[in-house]
Amino acid sequence: MIHSSHDENLSTTQNLVILIADDHALVRGGLALVVAMASPDCKVLEANSYDQVVDILSNEPDIDLMMLDLMMPGMEAHRSLSSIRQRWPDVPIIVVSVRDDIDSIRTAMATGVSGYIPKSLPPNVTLSAIKLILEGGIYVPPHVLNFDNNIATSIPDTQKISFTELTRRQQDVLKLMQSGLSNQNIGDELGLTLPTVKMHVSALFKKLGVKNRTEAVAFYAKHPDDDVYT
Repeated sequence: MIHSSHDENLSTTQNLVILIADDHALVRGGLALVVAMASPDCKVLEANSYDQVVDILSNEPDIDLMMLDLMMPGMEAHRSLSSIRQRWPDVPIIVVSVRDDIDSIRTAMATGVSGYIPKSLPPNVTLSAIKLILEGGIYVPPHVLNFDNNIATSIPDTQKISFTELTRRQQDVLKLMQSGLSNQNIGDELGLTLPTVKMHVSALFKKLGVKNRTEAVAFYAKHPDDDVYT
């Protein structure tokens, strides 16, 4: 079993226990650095096989988040993922994988995981996705929403608003949200304070008639680029 800890204070989330499970040390190290940026004083536990994951989950009752590769030794991909979800349903899981095809992502999300991060995702978007999930959100790669009807059709049929009915600022916020940025990162990009961003997000959700980011991004995915203000 491999353990490591990081004490960087670079976020408002404290005292978390995060498990990073991947059979490549370089990947674990990279993810540990990103996690350290997302959470201060976090305790990072590392595993490089399915057996180690089960051992840690069995002996550490307070895992706040697990980042899981589905192709480690002992893993049977989605079958093992489903088994973990059944045994430890309260542990939020982010699948981290080299696979970014629609079927793999859809199958993983169907088990109830909190997010799916392709390893090709840029570090800044990975950081935003982790922050979003730590705040209770769900992260789905934007390209999935263009093809996954189960997600795209989660928007109520009664919703008739067009993209151009949103204000310019609401469109800016929605586009950055679609890129996976957290509220703080959206504020940094647009030069807005965090409370102002939250105000825009709240107004956006209300206008679209959606409940969360996934539904809002699905709305964005259903509208062509020529609807966007230029």
